[in-house]
Amino acid sequence: MRGFAARVVAWQRAHGRHDLPWQRTRDAYRVWLSEVMLQQTQVATVVPYYERFVAAFPDVRALAAADPDRVLALWSGLGYYSRARHLHEAARRVVGEHLGVFPADAATLAKLPGVGASTAAAVAAFAYGERAAILDGNVKRLLARHRGIAGDPTAAPTLAGLWDAARRLLPRAGIEAYTQGLMDLGAGVCTRAKPRCEACPVAGDCVARREGRIAELPGRRARRPRPRRAVQVLWIARAGDVLLERRPAHGVWARLWSLPEAGVDDDPVAVARERCGAPVRVVERLAPIAHGFTHYELAIHPVRLSAGASRADAPPAPECLWIAQDDLADAALPAPIRRLLGAGKGGRLPATPPAGGR
Repeated sequence: MRGFAARVVAWQRAHGRHDLPWQRTRDAYRVWLSEVMLQQTQVATVVPYYERFVAAFPDVRALAAADPDRVLALWSGLGYYSRARHLHEAARRVVGEHLGVFPADAATLAKLPGVGASTAAAVAAFAYGERAAILDGNVKRLLARHRGIAGDPTAAPTLAGLWDAARRLLPRAGIEAYTQGLMDLGAGVCTRAKPRCEACPVAGDCVARREGRIAELPGRRARRPRPRRAVQVLWIARAGDVLLERRPAHGVWARLWSLPEAGVDDDPVAVARERCGAPVRVVERLAPIAHGFTHYELAIHPVRLSAGASRADAPPAPECLWIAQDDLADAALPAPIRRLLGAGKGGRLPATPPAGGR
């Protein structure tokens, strides 16, 4: 039986993906952009975002010079918004510290914001042909099953074993096809549920298949019940405009624009008037929206309010502004707020993507 890497390379060349937009270039900027977007997000979701980003920011200098709000607006709906902030900061560092040229080695790439060891290795392999090991979530699953590596894949001992396997299996040549092949196998063949072992080129010596442990591997991290929180969001409208409020610089949805918030026991009229500086009345209370974050579940209770439009009204509170309903599609809004307001209809910006990389 041929070696593991040789089988992966041959399979990828015959059956893998070859028409993704970032596969048509060795431009490190475009490879890096795609790899960051693909962190915990599926390919089908990433493609339109990637194409919009490249159209808006064709190179790293354009991204580095961009207004942060513009970057967040184009990212809006893709989720995990810290990636967008890290993306912008990394572009600025490449321009400021590396003269606009991405480092050619994974070790230096990994020092950029938002670029871990696996992402750095993928960029180095695809852009520069460096022989470096990747280990994203899908590849962890593939290697854990094939090599029979048990245990929580996020625990240090298990993770060390997976990294050791990833490095030992690297081929001497064909690193680009091998790296893409691991990604393709993890995403479409060695899936979490109902893996297609009959289509897998390395099934012949897969420990999990031989020992009947496919469902067992990789191990699972013990999950604690996530706490539940609740908040009111105030949809304040006035003559075709909607009041938005800038989120704080840290925490959930940092620096995005959203609807003003209030505690579930607060008087929405009093809070709304404080924010918009005008008389308001409640129009309706909408059905709650459930939204999950990594560490807690959020119940969003929307309240629609109508505000007066008198010239004598006070200006809105700091970090608040009125924006025309028609302009919401271009605003950097959290995905559940975007869906609530109906922004982005007509295909301009998609809704929240499903979780799960590549």
